[in-house]
Amino acid sequence: MRIAVVVKRFVTTGGAEKYAVEITRRLLRRGHEIHLYAREVDPLLMADITHHPVPDRLKFSSVLNGYSFAKDVAVMLKQDSYDIIHSHEKSFYQDFATLHTFPYLQGMAHMVLLKRIDRLYLSPRAWLHLYLEKHQYKTPYLVAGSRSLQADVAVYSQIEPQHVITPGVDSSWFSAAWSKANRAAIRQARGIDDDQLLVLFAGSDFKRKGLDELLPALGAGMHLAVVGRGERHEHYRRLVASLGLTARVHFEGLCEQMREQYAVADVVVLPARVEAFGMVILEAMASGCAVIASQGAGVAALIEHGVNGLIMASPAELPGLLDSLRDPAVRYRLGEHASKTAAAHTWDNAAEAYESLFAQVLATKKTTNEKISAR
Repeated sequence: MRIAVVVKRFVTTGGAEKYAVEITRRLLRRGHEIHLYAREVDPLLMADITHHPVPDRLKFSSVLNGYSFAKDVAVMLKQDSYDIIHSHEKSFYQDFATLHTFPYLQGMAHMVLLKRIDRLYLSPRAWLHLYLEKHQYKTPYLVAGSRSLQADVAVYSQIEPQHVITPGVDSSWFSAAWSKANRAAIRQARGIDDDQLLVLFAGSDFKRKGLDELLPALGAGMHLAVVGRGERHEHYRRLVASLGLTARVHFEGLCEQMREQYAVADVVVLPARVEAFGMVILEAMASGCAVIASQGAGVAALIEHGVNGLIMASPAELPGLLDSLRDPAVRYRLGEHASKTAAAHTWDNAAEAYESLFAQVLATKKTTNEKISAR
């Protein structure tokens, strides 16, 4: 198939971006011709992919910048012919749209009434967001990145995505076997004691992903590694100090070697308020880690509480859940089942699901065109 892929940034930093890269590269390996419409690309990812650079306009406003991207891409796509056009953005011209974020109205659901009225009826920025989202939801075939995302779109837009294809994991890179073989050496190199319980939090949006809920939940003797760019660093450092955790909370910034982080961690936690999926949890599961995810994370749908991980219904439960994982035998049992779950959710499986959908749609297109030609 000749496939056009639309994404603003073809890089591996960011959940939606990584999803686009992993699916696209695997479709390429399956023999499909890939044309990429993007503003920014990682040259290391571009082998055998044709790049159609999209202008980066109106950078002073994120929403206007998004609108210009959608408009420019639509004009460019209409100048060529493709079997399938697959977009990962709020764009105007595509066969498939993969939804990576919750509806705009969902983000306003918990605002006080006056703020919600102001945002919805008096904000041109909100109007443009909703305009772009409305066009995205008109795409003939919608794919949600999780069951929770599918349900939310149905509630807030009255349009239910027909398909769910969750993010996957590269099981050849993230594996329990690799973590087990390298754990002791990496912990020793980092000066982490054998009996030290290390909790890992990874993500670049500290507030939304729940770091402020995790910090006060740390039990006696537990250490926390915080990985990710994050925001409001001084605020969180002050919070750490006020809780008397300065010696036990380690801000490590961005990390390119996440499998080493999973190898040394005893528990990986995602106490997110809302999260479309939560790839970090799936990668941790593949690595054999015990995991805790909030009910607000899409990845929670893959977790059977007490079998392959733990689910946090509210922040008040977090201290008890962490305390229950002090026992190495409990962590090992959860991690063993978690790695088996992750093995069924690989990027290869996700790409195969897309390929099957694309083939069905292309066959329908051809049948329709043949009927039109026969008239």
